[in-house]
Amino acid sequence: MTATPLPHSGDVPTAKTCDASGMIDIHRMFRRSFGEGPALVRGVAAGDVAHAEVVAVQLSTTSSGLHAHHEGEDERLWDALEDRAPKCAVHVARMKEQHAVMLVHLTELDDALPAWRTNASAQDAAPVLAALDGINAALAVHLPDEETNIVPVMEKTITQNEIDWAAEHGRRSVPKGQTWNQLGAILAAQPDGGDEWMHKNLPTPVRLLWRWVGKSKYAKHRAALEGR
Repeated sequence: MTATPLPHSGDVPTAKTCDASGMIDIHRMFRRSFGEGPALVRGVAAGDVAHAEVVAVQLSTTSSGLHAHHEGEDERLWDALEDRAPKCAVHVARMKEQHAVMLVHLTELDDALPAWRTNASAQDAAPVLAALDGINAALAVHLPDEETNIVPVMEKTITQNEIDWAAEHGRRSVPKGQTWNQLGAILAAQPDGGDEWMHKNLPTPVRLLWRWVGKSKYAKHRAALEGR
C-alpha cells in the first residue's frame, strides 16, 4: 500500500509533546550498518573464520538492535498512537505489516549467521547475503514511511517519558562488549559524523570517554571489519 500523509485533523494536537528526532538518528544507523553488510560479508575470504567472526558479531549486534527497536514500538507505540490520534490507525496497521515482513528477514539472518561465522564458506555466506538483501529492501520501504507518517504524529501525541523509555529499551539490547562499537556506528551514520548527536544525547563525561577510549576502540573495530 502506498503511504499517504496523515490528514490534518482535530485528532492531533498542535503543541509538540516530545522530541522524536532520535528515531531518525537510529534509522540512519540501521540503514548504514545493514547497507554495508553485503560488502562486509563478501570481503571475508573463504575460510577466514577470524574475519567472519568480527563481521558476524557486527551483523548480530545490529540485528539485535533492530529487533529491540521494533519490539519497543510494538509494545508501547502503536496502541498509544491509535488511542490518541485515531486517524493514524491506517498508518499504524501498515507499520505492523512492515514489522512482520522485517521479522522474517531478521530471523533468516539470525539463523544463517552461526554456520557462516564458524566456516566462512561461500556456501554458508549465501543465506546471509540473501537475508541482508531482504532486510535492506524492507528497510527501504519501512523507514521513509515511518519517518513521514509516524514520527510527526509521535511528536504531537507521545510524551518525552515514553520516548526516553524507548531509548533505554534500545540501549539494553546492546550485547556486552559492543557498547563502543554501537555508539561509533550511530555517530558514523549521522550527517556531520556525530558531533551534534553527541552533544545532544551524551553527558560530558561520556563524550570525554569516547574521545579518550571509545574512538580508538571503534577505529580498531572498523579496521577488523574491513579486514585491514
